[in-house]
Amino acid sequence: MEAIVLAGGFGTRLQQVIADLPKSMALINGCPFLEYQFNYLEEQGVTDVILSVGYKRELIMEHFGEQYRDIHIRYAVEEEPMGTGGGIRLAMWKIRGKRAIAMNGDSLFRIDLREMMEKHMKKNADITIALRELNDTGRYGRVTMNRDRRITGFAEKQEQPGKGYINGGVYIIEKQLLMEPEFRGKFSIEKDCFEQYYSDSRLFGFPSKEYFLDIGIPEDYQKAQDEFKQFAD
Repeated sequence: MEAIVLAGGFGTRLQQVIADLPKSMALINGCPFLEYQFNYLEEQGVTDVILSVGYKRELIMEHFGEQYRDIHIRYAVEEEPMGTGGGIRLAMWKIRGKRAIAMNGDSLFRIDLREMMEKHMKKNADITIALRELNDTGRYGRVTMNRDRRITGFAEKQEQPGKGYINGGVYIIEKQLLMEPEFRGKFSIEKDCFEQYYSDSRLFGFPSKEYFLDIGIPEDYQKAQDEFKQFAD
């Protein structure tokens, strides 16, 4: 399995605690956040990772090089910010197969990727989105789906607070879909792809109750210092 990790984020809300590091390199118990993601991906059988990098990319490239344990690493370099969609599309050019796992570089969602890929293939999906159930979706926005787990809608942050499913930041995306002409330059994978095309394309949800944490705000970054100890080698 091949994976794309969006590792070019500036981390505006975290700058007070991580100084001038890329968000994906924020130290958790002395190790960059990306190392926890790589360890998880290796456990799941991923052998090739393309890092979509931008801000302070030299720190990432110097730290990881072309190999991390059993994972081969390549880089898709954003010369200017391209958004989540543009970053994934740029990295897709380096994918050898027909599809890739794509994930945010600032959250850890320890889902069963093999099962997710199996469901994606069985449903002949264009995109499968990992979903996490929360008691309050207000901070993240909400994703709805039908009984067949086909995506039926997206709600903005605070629009529908309360219990429901959120976008967990892990996707399986068919390469051909992002090669379409409308997906060029800078764009958001969430706003300009998922939310615009879910009614016309085959977008499915993959709900999971596995561990999830987004380190995007200082409070959760501090929370990771304790909780990530269970994932240390």
